[in-house]
Amino acid sequence: MRIGIYAPPPALTPAPCLWQVLGAVMNINRGNPAVYEVLVDSWPEFKAVLTQPEREVASDDSDFYTNTYAAYYRDLGAYRALLDSAINWSQAFWIHGNMGPTALKRAYMFCLGQTPGSRPTVPALKPTGPPKLDPAVRLLSLDISHIDLVNEMWAFGGNDRSRRYLTRLIRLFPSICLLDAASRPVSWTLSDPFGAMSHGYTLPQHRGRGYIQVMMNVLAKRLHALGYPSYCHVALDNYPMQRLPERQGFQRQWDCGGLWGLRFILK
Repeated sequence: MRIGIYAPPPALTPAPCLWQVLGAVMNINRGNPAVYEVLVDSWPEFKAVLTQPEREVASDDSDFYTNTYAAYYRDLGAYRALLDSAINWSQAFWIHGNMGPTALKRAYMFCLGQTPGSRPTVPALKPTGPPKLDPAVRLLSLDISHIDLVNEMWAFGGNDRSRRYLTRLIRLFPSICLLDAASRPVSWTLSDPFGAMSHGYTLPQHRGRGYIQVMMNVLAKRLHALGYPSYCHVALDNYPMQRLPERQGFQRQWDCGGLWGLRFILK
């Protein structure tokens, strides 16, 4: 069942594994830039909810970057029935959400502790010492002229589909970057259709200067100001990046069902 009034229903609880669904709904309510829709098993009382890109966007069945879903369920049978009726099983796709204890743990999820539906506040990030910023760098948002570099540096990118996906993120959602004196990005962080901070990267020759710390701090505050819970995903083998959120006050916890491994919440 598709629903056309995208307000977080009372049945939703502030479970962190729900935040991807919440972020997608919030983006829909803000003009739906990613062209997503919400499906539930029943309304207003429901046991499973799924957000997905509308067919006009997910037209390439091989494009698993774009064919990305967010799900939350409290009843496995209702969830399976919803997937059976909603998912195009001929697609390459992936799903965020509480996928059960046997799901593959692929990444950590770091979150700032704003309860979904609560009044947004500026996160009180812990001071970690002044970052070593080059006086020549400038803090701006990414733009399309930076797409080739962002795509090339992404470990899961470097192809035409990833370039198209990253282009949409840069055009549609908040981002932040540091530009050097030649206006070349040296560090950046994006956000995605689920309201998560993503794709953080610093060029190797500029690492060790606190740039990602600045990116996360600024973008987290921007997202909080827009009402989003601020969180991000970090690969399990990216140990330096896992330590950075802890130093900034994030708490490490298991995500619901363990899909993303651990998450960090700021108290």
